[in-house]
Amino acid sequence: MRQFKSQAEAEAAGVYVSKVKSYVKREGRLTKGQEKALADYWPTMGIDYVDAPLEFSDVFGRTAPVIVEIGFGMGKSLVEMAGAAPDKNFVGIEVHRPGVGACLSDAGEQGIENLRVMEHDAVEVLKNMIPDGSLARLQLFFPDPWHKKRHHKRRIVQAEFAELVRTKLAIGGCFHMATDWEQYAEHMAEVMNAAEGYTNTSKEGDYVPRPDYRPITKFETRGQKLGHGVWDLIYERTK
Repeated sequence: MRQFKSQAEAEAAGVYVSKVKSYVKREGRLTKGQEKALADYWPTMGIDYVDAPLEFSDVFGRTAPVIVEIGFGMGKSLVEMAGAAPDKNFVGIEVHRPGVGACLSDAGEQGIENLRVMEHDAVEVLKNMIPDGSLARLQLFFPDPWHKKRHHKRRIVQAEFAELVRTKLAIGGCFHMATDWEQYAEHMAEVMNAAEGYTNTSKEGDYVPRPDYRPITKFETRGQKLGHGVWDLIYERTK
């Protein structure tokens, strides 16, 4: 970014800086079921991207704590969480269209009413559509670890992202991350421990036991059988 210390500083100076994406969009083919779910359920459960803040009470037709999940994959755990917590409102953001279709299919079949989904870049959604101080929790489960050193700059958990998340959380709201890559867990802890306005909720060390509200996925169960670890980190916004 040359002489600019942040994207915001560059934009303020009127300089365009190409953004490093934290994901690679792999479109993939929609199954007939996913295509039908998008047609059937998007009108009521989908949120189109617009450059304007959402009013969650209008989106859900009620006022309730809002939980946002970034990168929900095929959406099974997100649908399970929404079904288990009908007193909360859930918004899932995913760039993989088949995953959006699969999530809508499961939610529609189960009659889930407290879930909305978006198909767009999560950072842009956070910046432009999520009101400041509006979230009870932001979830980032098993993001791409970009394990090669030359790709570490693509990891979504960076200082600038941590600050963006902080502004969207309500005081007392939490940023919950989970990864099965130990080095990425260490990176997450390093970034978050240095971030202002957060407190690590762990009583010992950097990591916390998996909360009951986060379901164990098939992917995670398979990894555990192979001896792979999983690390959960939860940081509370304190100011």
